[in-house]
Amino acid sequence: MTKSNQVIPVAKGDGIGPEIMDACLCILREAGARIEPRFVDIGKKVYLAGYTAGITEETWDILREYKVFYKAPITTPQRDGFKSLNVTIRKTLGLYANVRPAVSYHPFVPVNYPGMDVVVIRENEEDVYAGIEHQQTPEVVQCLKLVSRPGCERVVRYAFEYARAYGRKKITCMTKDNIMKLTDGLFHRVFDEIAPEYPEVESEHWIVDIGTAKLADTPTSFDVIVVPNLYGDIVSDMLGQMAGSVGIAPAANVGDDHAMFEAIHGSAPRHAGKGIANPSGLLLAGVMMLISIDQADVAERIHNAWLKTIEDRVWTYDLVRRVKAAGETKYTEVGTQEFAKAVVARLGQEPERLKSVRYSGKPIKIRRSQLTNVRDAKMQLDGVDVFIGNGKLSPDELGRKLEQLAEPKFRLIMITNRGQKVYPDGYPETFCTDHWRCRFQVPAGAPRPTHADLRWLLENIEQNNLEWIKLENLYLMNGKRAYTLGQGQ
Repeated sequence: MTKSNQVIPVAKGDGIGPEIMDACLCILREAGARIEPRFVDIGKKVYLAGYTAGITEETWDILREYKVFYKAPITTPQRDGFKSLNVTIRKTLGLYANVRPAVSYHPFVPVNYPGMDVVVIRENEEDVYAGIEHQQTPEVVQCLKLVSRPGCERVVRYAFEYARAYGRKKITCMTKDNIMKLTDGLFHRVFDEIAPEYPEVESEHWIVDIGTAKLADTPTSFDVIVVPNLYGDIVSDMLGQMAGSVGIAPAANVGDDHAMFEAIHGSAPRHAGKGIANPSGLLLAGVMMLISIDQADVAERIHNAWLKTIEDRVWTYDLVRRVKAAGETKYTEVGTQEFAKAVVARLGQEPERLKSVRYSGKPIKIRRSQLTNVRDAKMQLDGVDVFIGNGKLSPDELGRKLEQLAEPKFRLIMITNRGQKVYPDGYPETFCTDHWRCRFQVPAGAPRPTHADLRWLLENIEQNNLEWIKLENLYLMNGKRAYTLGQGQ
């Protein structure tokens, strides 16, 4: 290993992972990539050895030391107790931005939208992917959606910095803040706060359902999309398929100090060992990796050779299947290693019809986000939502009972069931489960409640043979309400 080589931890993964990683490393080596792979074991073998996260402490030490990780897809055993390794790595190393390009290679890969060139920048650590779930009653389970201001600021600013660095002209934010007014509302609000700092980049917001429909119908109207975690997962996979195949879609998972590069597809165990898998997604992730480690010259050389290979109609089975369905007859079908050799043979060449790439000779750096300090906000307790599990009482019976036991310190404002108000003045047609949210606040003119008052309330609930299963304190932040109102409030 020479001094100019950078050590890169490499995981060959499971299923088709070893085959496509070998192909990609061959191309990187022949193109002159100044890297030294350090192979690590993760995934199925490690899971089955008793490591529920699929990774050992020794491997964690290696990833933390070398900071850049090149990873093939892995298999997570489909049994309780095994964690998603991708999610674990993203969260542990602070990889808050998931960058997923989706590009049309028309006419060589048949697609409905020839001009599509969209980059999805997905928040990577929060949202429902926190994986915090509980069964609260026999009938109801919950999943907590956690969204933080720092998390929003980091990924939104990254998206604008990415657009600036790569000459992108527009960023679209997608949320569902017409329904989730606090969580998705925070993401949208942060986007609107940061956008004016980048006047050269057009900004817009779409509600995610209609925005996704518009994206599926007219992807050429979009450039960069920044989006919360769950929506980003769905949108980027959809775009990958629209671009021709998820097999050609790469992903970068980026933080301030670490990064992980991978294909977006899974380990496809049914194709393992057949030598037919497409290494393109992982290879293009390798191109993104090379740019990040200041080897843009090699990245450009590989990417153009890959485009020339696609243009010369040298394809693996997944693309062949697609073009055959479109009536294409002129192509050469190759396996994984043969495809790698075809790319190597074209190193130094550029495509003639597809647009060649030009990466700057200087490194593209994304500025570290400066976070807003909101930790000193004044928090004032304003009430409490007590969740009660009960499958026997009607809404009116439960409401009358709670009103009596809450006095004189609290008054019952409302009861909801799955978010719908059922007391007071509910409707008999509303279907109810055994899971009730009961909102309590102090009477008008009374002092603000204390935590001691909440304990008093919970004790009264217990003494009346009701099972409280959860509580959520209601707060004012700097004097402003920091919770959603119920009907009639």
